[in-house]
Amino acid sequence: MKFAGRLLAFGIISVSLAVGASSAGDKANPATKLLNRDVARHKQFLDIAKKGGVEVVFIGDSITQGWGNNKAWKENFEPLKAANFGIGGDQTGHVLWRITEGGELDSIKPKVAVVMIGTNNTGGHSAEQIAGGIKLIVETIHKKTPQTKVLLLGVFPRGVQPATPIRKKIAEINQTIAKLDDAGKTVKYLDIGERFLSKEGVLSKEIMPDALHLSGKGYEIWAEAITPTVKEMLK
Repeated sequence: MKFAGRLLAFGIISVSLAVGASSAGDKANPATKLLNRDVARHKQFLDIAKKGGVEVVFIGDSITQGWGNNKAWKENFEPLKAANFGIGGDQTGHVLWRITEGGELDSIKPKVAVVMIGTNNTGGHSAEQIAGGIKLIVETIHKKTPQTKVLLLGVFPRGVQPATPIRKKIAEINQTIAKLDDAGKTVKYLDIGERFLSKEGVLSKEIMPDALHLSGKGYEIWAEAITPTVKEMLK
């Protein structure tokens, strides 16, 4: 009930069933439950936010954290005043906590938020529930910083072969969250997953060594796929 009250305070009474969320403040959706992970990395984000000057913020899990300060990041996003707010192991509920109770967006007003989250939910939540959690993240970002445009990325593919069962769930999540795109007015959706796959749909070790996390080449592909859109959204 305490969580439902917080959602009502944000003016979020329900999330459309079209994007896989339940009504009554989403209290029946485990993917929207706030999960506290007040880890050291989160505290580093607060320090970054206090310094200000963040124009682009990347929000996500270990796949986002993996940018680190690699070549692709330095060349494409560092010049755009980007900050990496990715934490390994995060689910949608962790991100929701970080941008509400955790205060990561309290001191910055980024022009663009690049969001890619949900893969860590797939073991315990349905595609419908995960899509509802992602939608609530987008809505919460807009509540916290209304001027921020969200570049919402489809959940990246997992598993080596195209018939890997989790691929179907990820496709269902992405088909649903794609509906959040409002022609780029406040949300732009991009699914760049195919760029990581062969023509046969195979995920190679060269791009994702463990069929989940990206290699250096994988991050180069990611950067190439979204940099033009990020720059356009910054205008």
